Amino acid sequence: MVTHGLPVPVNFELACQLEDEVRNVGATPAVVAVINGTLKAGLTRTELEYLATGSDIHKAGRRDLGLMCSRGYSAGTTVSATMYIARQAGIQVFATGGIGGVHRGDSGDISADLPELQHTPVAVVCSGAKAILDLPRTVEWLETAGVPVLGWKQIPSRLSSPAPPGCRFRPEPTARTMRQRLSIHTGSWVEAACSSRCPARLMTLWEKAKLKQPWPGH
Repeated sequence: MVTHGLPVPVNFELACQLEDEVRNVGATPAVVAVINGTLKAGLTRTELEYLATGSDIHKAGRRDLGLMCSRGYSAGTTVSATMYIARQAGIQVFATGGIGGVHRGDSGDISADLPELQHTPVAVVCSGAKAILDLPRTVEWLETAGVPVLGWKQIPSRLSSPAPPGCRFRPEPTARTMRQRLSIHTGSWVEAACSSRCPARLMTLWEKAKLKQPWPGH
């Protein structure tokens, strides 16, 4: 959204508004990015403005992080890279727009976001997979990989065919489910697909989850 979604200065203004929404519900915002070769979970306003307005800002997945760091680049992060950095920082829940998924056609192209969802213990609150992807096959992939898909209030349109089990969860049971996934150490993690347009509600779910203790061994 900040680096490769919205035009300047709308991207910076919206990012600041979203951070304020997070603070308003009692949580601490931590934008994830690579700044001058350093992995960051939490940016100053100056760093956020640089990320939004800089002329040489890259887009980095998990596979690109070594290159970004070794060459001192700055980058916005994909879901896979954001999950990795969040995990290293002890963050267990983060919000984004849409995840990658299985591409249409017979190319076999699958976003790196999906294996990351399978292996990295971070809950992703989002609006589902991007609509240009093959949504039924994306849902099947997540099911096979053991990644629960929970819908808040209604089935998100981006992941509505077929309807994943556990949809239409309210915030409280969704938060309880996320806590249980943490406590039983099942490896793969929860993706809470949310159709709400209100960032504050996303952060309320984040706060309700109360996933504050570090993952065992970290």
